[in-house]
This record gives sequence, C-alpha cells and structure tokens, in this order.
Amino acid sequence: MKRRRVFIAINLPEDVKKKLAEYQENWPDLPIRWTKQDNIHITLVFLGYVADEELVEVCKAVKEVGSRHSSFSVNLFKICYGPTDKKPPRMVWAIGEKSEEFASLKEDLDKSLANSEKRQFSPHITLGRIRKWEWQRIEPEERPSVDEEINLSFSVDSIEIMESVLKRGGPEYTILELAKLADSKISNF
Repeated sequence: MKRRRVFIAINLPEDVKKKLAEYQENWPDLPIRWTKQDNIHITLVFLGYVADEELVEVCKAVKEVGSRHSSFSVNLFKICYGPTDKKPPRMVWAIGEKSEEFASLKEDLDKSLANSEKRQFSPHITLGRIRKWEWQRIEPEERPSVDEEINLSFSVDSIEIMESVLKRGGPEYTILELAKLADSKISNF
C-alpha cells in the first residue's frame, strides 16, 4: 500500500514568492537552509503519511471545506525568527495577520480532517530552517538580527492538497488536488 506525505496548503502568487525569496538575500551570513522560491507556501494542516484510499477522503473533505469559505486576503507584516516560543529559534519566517476568515478556514479543516496535527496556529511562511549546530557555534552577540517589517498582501482563492517528497536537496512539493473557495474566480485546470 502506497503512502504519501501529505499536507494542506495555501500557495502564494509568484510575485509574492519572488519578493519573499529576495528578502532571503538580506542575511547571507545566517547558517540556514533557505526555502526554494517555488516551495514557499503556508501550511494549514500537516497530515503526515496517508494511504491512497485515505487520500480520496481527504480530497473530498478539503473540497467540502473550501466550498463553505469565501476568498480572503492574507497580509504579511514581518520577517523574524520563529517560533517565538522556541530558543534557539528553528527558522526564519514571514508572519501574517490573524484574520477571522483565516481562523475559520483553519478550524474547519482541523475538524474535517480528524487525523491532522492540532497546533496553536498563526499564519506564517517558513523562509528557511536554521542549521542548529552551526547556529550554536556563533556567539550570541554575533548572531544576525532578523526583524524586518514588510507589507505584502495577496488573495486566497483556493487551498491545495500537497505531497511532499523528501530529497537530499530539500523537499519537492506537488499539488495533488486544488479546492476552490466558494466565491473563487479561478478556473479548473
């Protein structure tokens, strides 16, 4: 039985991905594995390894959730270390404003996908993962500061069921299914 590593995500418009990837260049001395531009996304729910039979039910559930929610905007306002409660930090991420629409979508997905991880959620985009052992070798006062105000917004018209294949050069993501939001203006592909 084949099992796929699956998560539910919001994929960003190419211009937003490009802008976020440009910010990565601001910290050349940071010991980090930067997220490839094509892989920049917001993870809504990580499901882990899912059998193909279960995947059919996941796709059905996600499409039903999508049909109950309207398009909304995400506003990204800051790039910083994260998670904020972890010392040392594990990543550099872009943080988005919490909105009622976003929270409602996330809650509905969590309820509909019973085997999902339940975590405290704040909209964020992982821009890179810190290489812990290299980070620890840098004196605390010499560690680069990452605290940049940004102002990027985009519209969310769909959510995607994604597969993650772990490879030596970093994960490779594939869209398995697209679930349009209720008033989405995107067409089927």
